[in-house]
Amino acid sequence: MNEKTALIFPGMGPSSFAAVGKFMVLDPYVRRLLPIADAALGYSLLDRFYESEEEYSEYTQVAFLVNSLALAHRAEEELGMRPDYCVGPSFGQKAAAVWTGSLDFPDVVRMTAELARDEQEYFATEHADVVTHSVMRVPEHSLDEYLSQLAEQGHWYEISGRLDEGFFMVSLSARLLADFKESVSAMGGYSMATMRPPVHARAFHGLRRRAADAVFPRYGVRAPEIPVIADQDGRVVETAEDMRGMLLDTFDVPIDWPAVVNSLVNLGVRTVFVTGPENLFRRVQCTVRNFEVIAVDPKNTLKKMLRPVRPSSPRAVSP
Repeated sequence: MNEKTALIFPGMGPSSFAAVGKFMVLDPYVRRLLPIADAALGYSLLDRFYESEEEYSEYTQVAFLVNSLALAHRAEEELGMRPDYCVGPSFGQKAAAVWTGSLDFPDVVRMTAELARDEQEYFATEHADVVTHSVMRVPEHSLDEYLSQLAEQGHWYEISGRLDEGFFMVSLSARLLADFKESVSAMGGYSMATMRPPVHARAFHGLRRRAADAVFPRYGVRAPEIPVIADQDGRVVETAEDMRGMLLDTFDVPIDWPAVVNSLVNLGVRTVFVTGPENLFRRVQCTVRNFEVIAVDPKNTLKKMLRPVRPSSPRAVSP
């Protein structure tokens, strides 16, 4: 089997203007996309992003989308990336839909902004006390015991994602978060980020219905031009119907990243490009153990753009 390549658009982490604003101003690939995004939104994305103080505002989300796609274009034009498959865990699905031709860039910009506003409205009244907390290096049997005790006490929880061995995203009430963190430490694990609003839980089916009824009908989802690997179970997505289903699954179906990795390995993928402001999916052990990982991110790209050019030695002039 010939060795194949995949493009991974990462899920969204905190991405403030302070962290990526300079990159966005200077990067030529971003500058190609910004006027199109501004026209789709009806406002200046950079201006709104600069003023935003929320980690997951519509402006932050659209900026993340723009940066991820810009970095993919850079990888294509400068590194010769020609992916056989595309993956977009969580928020990365939106960039994957653009890259594979399933949706047009202006449409995904508008969709991202609309969904961000809907999400904010939904969680203001539904599941308002719920967060999604990520933990790593946690023995699975210990976590199962702890979560079983929560259930016995009448508390709700859901696993929102499996990212690697001992690496989980758990959705639960914010009132339980302090005890959960202490328990994770006692298990020998580590607490990472807490997401508010929460993500990827069956309890959020109402948000999925809202998106399916009020947002998605305005956008025609096409079959992807290259196969997409679904982040929920590693299935290969090749039709418009399956692509739409995957995009809606993100609201109420957990991520299973090891299943994605297994699927890519079985398909013959040996190299992955990870394009976006992210340091999670490219670093987890199941990724680095199975692939050559080429990360293209704003921080390292900006360093290269700002690297001083050494003047060449003066040429000898013949008398």
